[in-house]
Amino acid sequence: MASLNNRTDGTSKLCCYAHPDAPLIEDYRAGDMICSECGLVVGDRVIDVGSEWRTFSNEKSGVDPSRVGSAENPLLGGGDLSTIVGPGTGSASYDAFGAPKYQNRRTMSSSDRSLISAFKEISTMADRINLPKTIVDRANNLFKQVHDGKNLKGRSNDAKASACLYIACRQEGVPRTFKEICAVSKISKKEIGRCFKLTLKALETSVDLITTADFMSRFCANLDLPNMVQRAATYIAKKAVEMDIVPGRSPISVAAAAIYMASQASEHKRSQKEIGDIAGVADVTIRQSYKLMYPHALKLFPEDFKFTTPIDQLPQM
Repeated sequence: MASLNNRTDGTSKLCCYAHPDAPLIEDYRAGDMICSECGLVVGDRVIDVGSEWRTFSNEKSGVDPSRVGSAENPLLGGGDLSTIVGPGTGSASYDAFGAPKYQNRRTMSSSDRSLISAFKEISTMADRINLPKTIVDRANNLFKQVHDGKNLKGRSNDAKASACLYIACRQEGVPRTFKEICAVSKISKKEIGRCFKLTLKALETSVDLITTADFMSRFCANLDLPNMVQRAATYIAKKAVEMDIVPGRSPISVAAAAIYMASQASEHKRSQKEIGDIAGVADVTIRQSYKLMYPHALKLFPEDFKFTTPIDQLPQM
C-alpha cells in the first residue's frame, strides 16, 4: 500500500507506508515502483519516459532513433505536425477492385508546402558555399516574413530564397557577392538584385555597407596567399578608399586590384585572371582599378612590407 508524504514546500512524495524514508526502485519492464526495504509494490503502470528502443554507440546511421519524428518547425503553420498513412501490405488494405482503402488526405496546406520547398532550396544553396546553420536560420526567417506579408507577388520562390540568403549573409557579417549566390542558384543575377531591393523595402530593414575587408580574407585564402600578402592587400585597399583614389569603384574590384598589387610586389605572384576567377570580376575591371592605384603605390604599401619586387618594377597598365 502506498502513501503520500507532504513536503514542506507543499508538494507530495510517493513512498512506502511502512518505510517512508526508504528509496524506491523502478522496474522499467513491469512499470512498477517497489520499496527497497520490504519489496512492496508502491506504484504500478508507471510511464516510461526513456527511449522507444535501444541505441548503440557504434551505429553510424546518422539518424538518432532515440526519439520518433523530427523536431517541430515553428516556421510552419501547423508546427509540422501531420499524420501520414503508410502503404498497405496485406489483402485487407485493398477493396474488391484493388483500390487502397486507406489513403492520405492532403493535410499540409499549399502555404506550408511552398515554405518547405523554399527552406530546402536555401539549405541546398548554403551547403554549396559552406555557410553555417545560423545564416540558414536567418534566411528562413526572412523568407517566412516575406511569404506571410505577400509583398513580392509575382516573383518566384527561388528568387526570393536567393535574395533572403544574400541578405542573411550581409546581416551576419559574412557577405557574399551576387555572383557567388547566382552560381549556386537557378536565378539570374539581375533577378536576385531586384528581389533584394524589394525584400529590404518590404521588411523595412537595412544591411551594412560592404567594405573591401569583408572579402579580403576569403579571396586570399582561395588564392593560397600567405598572411603577409593578405595584410598588405587589406592595408592597400583601405588606404586607397581613405585617399579617395578609386571613386565609384565597387569594394570587390578594389579588393581584387589590391590583392594583385600586393602579390606582384611579393614572391607569391598571382595573375589578373586568377584573381578575377576567385573574386568574380573581369580582368579589365581589375586593370582599371589598378591603373588608378599604381601612381600612389608608394603611399599605399605598409611600412613594414618586405618587397621582393620594387615598386618601380611593378607592372604598368
